Amino acid sequence: MNSTLVTLTVFGCTFGAALLAVCLREHLPRHHVEGDSREVVKLVLGLMATLTALVLGLLISSSHSAYDAQDAELQQLGVHIYQLNRILVHFGPEAAGERDQLRRILVEDIARIWPTDRVPKGNYPAIAAQQEMEKLIENVGGLSPRSELERVGQNRALELLGSIGETRHLLIAQSQGSLSWAFLFILVSWMTILFFGFGLIAHYNATVVAALFIGSLSVAGAILLILQMNQPYGGWIEVSSAPLRAALAQMGP
Repeated sequence: MNSTLVTLTVFGCTFGAALLAVCLREHLPRHHVEGDSREVVKLVLGLMATLTALVLGLLISSSHSAYDAQDAELQQLGVHIYQLNRILVHFGPEAAGERDQLRRILVEDIARIWPTDRVPKGNYPAIAAQQEMEKLIENVGGLSPRSELERVGQNRALELLGSIGETRHLLIAQSQGSLSWAFLFILVSWMTILFFGFGLIAHYNATVVAALFIGSLSVAGAILLILQMNQPYGGWIEVSSAPLRAALAQMGP
């Protein structure tokens, strides 16, 4: 979903509802906006404000946790790729093809997940990532260890390949975000009603309008923050590709 468009929509709905209520207040009978009626409205607004604040807080917390988890997964992936490359280096020229294959997969992943990032120039044709990964596993499994150390290294390389494959699948799946439209619609509806209520109990003046503007801007910013952390590979708050680019640089030309 387009986070900028959603954020502007949230701001427009909340601030527009507040201004509408401020204008509507002047045309309502006095007993609808004063006395007991005002107190009941304030109680309901307090309840809705509490619910909205809880949901926003939970969403921000869970989105941040998911963002941190994906960043950690990416760093772990970079470390595993580096370790795999070093193991293959110890096999010498026999594993040169496998190292080149690993490099092609890594370049393709960076180009696919971070299309605006620069990757080293070279002849890297489009590959079927899953098939290429399976082929790499087969090739590493087919290496002929010449010592016990290389045999241990081969087993470790196969373990690393399994872990790398799982992490790559997670990164691809998580790059799509997980916030549902229905959930977002309900939350925005609550906030719109809440700001309508704020406007309904306030007299029109510059201070009130400024306060409603800042409040709408704040909740829209919270929604933007949530959406951006749910799009970790394409938003403004982007998970850095530095761990993978560092691993790629350590592989040499």
